[in-house]
Amino acid sequence: MEIPILSDLQSEGKVPDILFWVGCAGNYDARAQKITRAFCEILNSIGYSYAILGEEEKCTGDPARRAGNEFLFQMLALQNIQTLNQYQVKKIVCTCPHCFNTLKNEYPDLGGYYEVIHYSEFLNCLIKENKIRLNSDKGGLVTYHDSCYLGRINGIYEAPRSVIDSLQHELVEMKRSRKNGLCCGAGGAQMFKEEENGTKRINAERVEEILTTNAKTVVANCPFCITMIQDGIKEKDKQDEIMVYDLAELIIQNLNKS
Repeated sequence: MEIPILSDLQSEGKVPDILFWVGCAGNYDARAQKITRAFCEILNSIGYSYAILGEEEKCTGDPARRAGNEFLFQMLALQNIQTLNQYQVKKIVCTCPHCFNTLKNEYPDLGGYYEVIHYSEFLNCLIKENKIRLNSDKGGLVTYHDSCYLGRINGIYEAPRSVIDSLQHELVEMKRSRKNGLCCGAGGAQMFKEEENGTKRINAERVEEILTTNAKTVVANCPFCITMIQDGIKEKDKQDEIMVYDLAELIIQNLNKS
């Protein structure tokens, strides 16, 4: 795919409208790479002006801070802020709620002031402005998982649901949703460790709620959540019956490219 690098654009005297912050998962995790490609495919299809940092992008430091390594967090954050300020970045769009929360709410304490937008809100605006055109086919029954870092921490509930509605899917809510949503089990650096002995896996409990909706499609907006939900579905041996999609992937399926 043709994905513009910010340093290349600026050397040509071009300034993109947004910087797409890919994130560690979007760069290195095989499943999350599909989300990155889907989001870039959407932007490419409508000719939107964007760029990524490429190899200049470091981890935001979110997992380090959650795990208690404040020194490592600040070291990574200051490196990123220096890079972003060097390129005079003003507007950042993230596909990962963890990156979104850190850049938006925690970087200002270290001097990093940017307009940071989660891609669910960004894509919803593009759909409402008719810049993203969708096919008119009616979608099926889906359920939506609220990620903690987008929902309860940042209060963003309606934008993802508005995108699902624009795709003409029938949304059935889980027992715990919106401000009462259940964590996937990967937040707070828990992604990188196992549950303590004797405790029920949180993603297994979440999948049990998914099964009660009878939806065959689960929509999420976070690479950590998608991994955890997919693992829970496999544990229930339902991977051939229930599919897990990111919002961007769902849009690609219904994108009108004509």
